[in-house]
Amino acid sequence: MNRAANRVFVIGVGMTKFEKPGRREDFDYPDMAKEAVTKAIKDANVSYKDFEQAFVGYVYGDSTCGQRALYPLGMTGIPIVNVNNNCSTGSSALYLASRQIAGGLSDCVLALGFEKMQRGSLSSQFSDRTNPMDKHIETMSEKYDFGSGPAAAQLFGNAARDYIKKYNVSPDVFAKIAWKNHKHSVNNPYSQFRDEYTLEEIKNSPMVHEPLTKLQCCPTSDGSGAAVLVSENFLRKHPETQKNAVEILAIEMATDFSSTFDTNDCMRVVGYDMSKQAAQKAYAKAGIKPSDVQVVELHDCFSANELITYEALGLCEEGKAGEFIERGDNTYGGKCVVNPSGGLISKGHPLGATGLAQCAELCWQLRNQADKRQVKGARIALQHNLGLGGACVVAIYRLANLNKARVDSKL
Repeated sequence: MNRAANRVFVIGVGMTKFEKPGRREDFDYPDMAKEAVTKAIKDANVSYKDFEQAFVGYVYGDSTCGQRALYPLGMTGIPIVNVNNNCSTGSSALYLASRQIAGGLSDCVLALGFEKMQRGSLSSQFSDRTNPMDKHIETMSEKYDFGSGPAAAQLFGNAARDYIKKYNVSPDVFAKIAWKNHKHSVNNPYSQFRDEYTLEEIKNSPMVHEPLTKLQCCPTSDGSGAAVLVSENFLRKHPETQKNAVEILAIEMATDFSSTFDTNDCMRVVGYDMSKQAAQKAYAKAGIKPSDVQVVELHDCFSANELITYEALGLCEEGKAGEFIERGDNTYGGKCVVNPSGGLISKGHPLGATGLAQCAELCWQLRNQADKRQVKGARIALQHNLGLGGACVVAIYRLANLNKARVDSKL
């Protein structure tokens, strides 16, 4: 499109602590949503009546859960759109809210995500219709036998096997990612797990699908996240909302390419190409390079995905992720800090909430509000949220400066 886009700002974020499913008896999805949205509204210094529209993401729930979640906060008649895009559901709601403002259709929009999950590994809920992952499983099974473990662990574990074979790296590099993320989570009060482990403990935890051990896999979780998005016009009319404003320089979504299924490459089956495409488009729109980014919230559903995504995002060259990890370039004191929150591996992964939790963490980092996990000198932040089936969202943020024009004003 060639028409000019409005600038988009996040002025408020909020989230719940992520919990083991069923741990809190008073934690149904309306309770989660109320907590996250109330925090975001307070953070933004707005009221519920300011919202012109809401996009609500969740995977496990009946239709119109978004309405049921928001009605207790105010029955104002606004359009409420429910969003389901697998593990990228939360960032898909954020993407739609951003587009609503960029296109000049609204000035104040809510993006909300929540999930009340079942215990145990993810599984299909329907047996009488085509599984949306059937082509991905079929492609993987042409190369590796389909085993008895969780399907997602097999998909990402086999991507790790392909990487090991292609670049001759040690499986230890995957364990080192999990070691880093568990270490980061110690300082995150919102994280489901806050335990630090030795590298040996991670390597020796139960094997889920080689080379991925249990401590390299994200847990199922309950939780919610929310963000308040506004236009530049709204921001200028309401000076009281400007203090914590963070600009979304770019937010891009990509889905699977034919290469997902026709290259016999499990890294592509789990989204390498769509991650790369979304990132390249986001960098171009924001007018920055990967080396300009100081902090990243990356979709580490399994340690294998974090590793291959370093390369898809351009944080290091292809085949060099092992060296990137060994040098410590993915943590404090390195080139950029990846998953200061602890990532999905430690923080948890309530599917609909994950993308909004990533947004919240990056806003706190850019505002210098991340306490002990603060990344010094964080100026540019990047979010990566992946859903198999598939959809990938990449967003780039910076602290708002109303006197500084956006690099690229095209939508």
